[in-house]
Amino acid sequence: MTMTLFITDISTLEDGRQRAELEALLEDAVNSGASVGYHAPLAPHWKRAFWDGVATQLSDGAHRLLIARGPEGELLGSVQLALCTKPNGAHRAEVQKLLVFTGHRRNGVARRLMTAVEDTARGLGRSLLVLDTLKGDSGEPFYEATGWQRAGMIPGYTVEADGALHDTVLFYKTL
Repeated sequence: MTMTLFITDISTLEDGRQRAELEALLEDAVNSGASVGYHAPLAPHWKRAFWDGVATQLSDGAHRLLIARGPEGELLGSVQLALCTKPNGAHRAEVQKLLVFTGHRRNGVARRLMTAVEDTARGLGRSLLVLDTLKGDSGEPFYEATGWQRAGMIPGYTVEADGALHDTVLFYKTL
C-alpha cells in the first residue's frame, strides 16, 4: 500500500478536519477492542480529552505524533513517541498508542509507523524504546515479529470492558 508518513505538530490538532479524523481513528480503535485506556462505546468527551492531552504534550516539546496517510490523503493510522525529559533518561522514549483504522489493518501500516517512530527516536538521540500492550492482544505477536524484546508482564494492570483485571506485557527495543 502506498502511504506517506508525517511527523506532525500542534497545528494538526488545531485543524478541524484533521482533528475529526484523529478522533474517528481513536473511536475506531476503541470500538474494535484496542486496549488504549478506554472502553467502547467511546463517548465524544473522551475523544476530545484524549487529543487535547496529546496537543498539550506536543506543545511541551517532549512528544511526537506520527501519522500515516494513504494515496488520496486519507488518514490510515498514527503512533506517538513520548520522550523522557529527565537527565538520566535522555537516551530513552516510550512508544504509545499505535492506532490503525480497522479497514487498513494487515496492509503494513502499523509496521511502517513503527519503523518511522524508531527512526524518529534515533534522530532524536534515543537508543532505547519501551512500550506495553495487553497480554493476548494482537500487538503482542506483532511487536515480537518486529524485533521487540519482551521485558516481562504486570498482572492485573488494567481493567478492561469485561470488568476484569488483565495483564500487560512490557517490551523494549535497543536501537
